[in-house]
Amino acid sequence: MKRIALLSLTILISNVFTSCGSGFMYTSEPPLEFSQINYGYKVKFTNSSPKMAYIEQGNGEILLLVHGLASNAGFWRYNIPELSKYFRVIAVDLPGYGKSEKGDYSYNMTFFANSIKNLLDELKIQKVNFVGHSMGGQIGIQFDLMYPERIDKLILVSPAGIEKFDEGEGEWLKSAVTIKSVKSTNEEGVRRNLSNNFYNWNDKLEWMVEERVRLAKSTEFNYFARAVSRSVAGMIDEPTYDKLSLIKSPTLIIYGKEDGLIPNPYLHPGFPSDVFRIAQKNIKDCQLREIEDCGHMVMMEKPDEFNSIVKDFLLNKQ
Repeated sequence: MKRIALLSLTILISNVFTSCGSGFMYTSEPPLEFSQINYGYKVKFTNSSPKMAYIEQGNGEILLLVHGLASNAGFWRYNIPELSKYFRVIAVDLPGYGKSEKGDYSYNMTFFANSIKNLLDELKIQKVNFVGHSMGGQIGIQFDLMYPERIDKLILVSPAGIEKFDEGEGEWLKSAVTIKSVKSTNEEGVRRNLSNNFYNWNDKLEWMVEERVRLAKSTEFNYFARAVSRSVAGMIDEPTYDKLSLIKSPTLIIYGKEDGLIPNPYLHPGFPSDVFRIAQKNIKDCQLREIEDCGHMVMMEKPDEFNSIVKDFLLNKQ
């Protein structure tokens, strides 16, 4: 089993991939502003504050896709084409990330849950199927706790918020992810961190490294780094592992058997199933699906299998 020791569980997405002797180099490439990121889809914006960017494709029941730490809506690019054949897919950029507004916000789980509620209110959407990856999964749990009437079904993808950290561990994790550490990660470090989120890294994923390296030169990167640092603190300071029994929505957890981030390999060596079976036991109505030969970025590494599992769960074929 590929268990890669990362500095912390919380650098779940912005640090998602390894060097593997790559011959690619992007350090000399020009800056990429967050507004210039190409998702391959038209991006819309809310009028609420903070302003949120989102992709909207397809028709039918609402399928809300919420990315993880240091990521953006573009990380769903391998899922939107297929899922939008069956659902009205809305993939959001959380505040502080992607094309959404960045500012002096708390970036804790309550803040993100309220931001999503504001988006749904503005779009006049009463109920969604909530799909959250990694930190987005913890946001999904928080959203269900705060607004259970707004969720039809909850899909947690390699979710944070289930593994338990004691006070000392939490403080260590927060101290490991600072504005300075985010800003000082060089290209080799970015590639290494990113690849560690996959069971099998390949050159087709190099777009992620290029995007991250070029964004580091953007005018908004300092605000982004602050969002990442505060988001880590938000996950630790608003734990949800002790509230799983309060989740009211039918829930599906999807995870990769070879996830190298959960459980934290430094603090809690073990297997992903050790963590997620605890969640299945504590959530009243919860299904568990493990994907073979797959790491933390389930929806990107095994998109066909992931998309099929999501469709089956939501279309009541399971």
